Amino acid sequence: MNTKNYLTPTKKYKTLISATHSVYRLVNSTYELKDLISRMSRLICQIFNAQYCLITLLDHTKQYSQLKCLASNRKKYVLDKKLKVTERVQKNIIKKACSVRKGFLLGIPLICEDIIGVIILKRGRLGKEFDIFDQEMLMAIAEQAITGIKNLQLYEEQQKILLGSIKSLVTLLDTRVPQEYTHSPYFSRLAVSIGEQMHLDEKQIESLKYASLLHDTGKIDIPLEILTKTSKLTAREYNIIKKHPIKGVQILRPLQVLKPVIPIIMHHHEKYNGTGYPSRLKKGQIPQGARIMAVADAFEAMVYGRPYRERMDIGSALKEIKKKSGTQFDPKVVEAFLRAAKKISTKNYLKTTK
Repeated sequence: MNTKNYLTPTKKYKTLISATHSVYRLVNSTYELKDLISRMSRLICQIFNAQYCLITLLDHTKQYSQLKCLASNRKKYVLDKKLKVTERVQKNIIKKACSVRKGFLLGIPLICEDIIGVIILKRGRLGKEFDIFDQEMLMAIAEQAITGIKNLQLYEEQQKILLGSIKSLVTLLDTRVPQEYTHSPYFSRLAVSIGEQMHLDEKQIESLKYASLLHDTGKIDIPLEILTKTSKLTAREYNIIKKHPIKGVQILRPLQVLKPVIPIIMHHHEKYNGTGYPSRLKKGQIPQGARIMAVADAFEAMVYGRPYRERMDIGSALKEIKKKSGTQFDPKVVEAFLRAAKKISTKNYLKTTK
């Protein structure tokens, strides 16, 4: 008998404790469900010396996956779209809500009152077949994983509800203020287009999108007579206006999901030369997303029109943005904006301008 493939009870106990501790640390240091599943699949692969690990989270019907992650030596992927469960082993585990262990394959259900997902491991033919200890250890790990998964699912659902509430505030602002004081339907698309031209990653683009929707949240606290004033603001009124980024941040800060958005909202009225507000930051001190938002916001105000500012045609607005490159705006953002502007349907802006 080759004893190398067998563990003494003491070694098994130590292995189990080490594995569950690793999963515990992972669960308590990961704050996004997709990230948790991705890291969990890689960790389980390492713990079991498996060829690949597949983790599938199911929707309420148990016929579709809502999140699916595969980690292996050859490929890794995370799919967060709804897909029909077609694999025979997965369907069998889901139907019977029981584990499957056969040679080099091991699969278990993730159960929290009801089945919420499946973990499947495979080893290469040159490896050791899965035994009862492997099965028990994977089930112990799954208990830790389920706790983390359910907590993050609940957390994300709460964040969606809170974000919906914030969007309702923005909608309230739009209904409270005449249309000529709000943004066009194309503003968010413009900000995102600039970010794409600057090769921002997926998370940064998402933050920019949220910021474009929520950056004026603080205006909900500004008196309507100031917000809709067509004549020149007094010094006192202008100081009230300048506080809206801070007010917006105070409203949005409790939302953990919006943490990357906060610097963009706080500083989208800073100027590249340091003469903006609220902190008079300059150049690289200004968060990149805020520098992007500043250009998009200025262009929008020029072409979409404001009662206190004469509306410009598209060509004049582009010239004005270029003119202020290096003073009010980051030159690199201006370059990206000009590239994005070529792809913007100016007809859309012309249709919505007054």
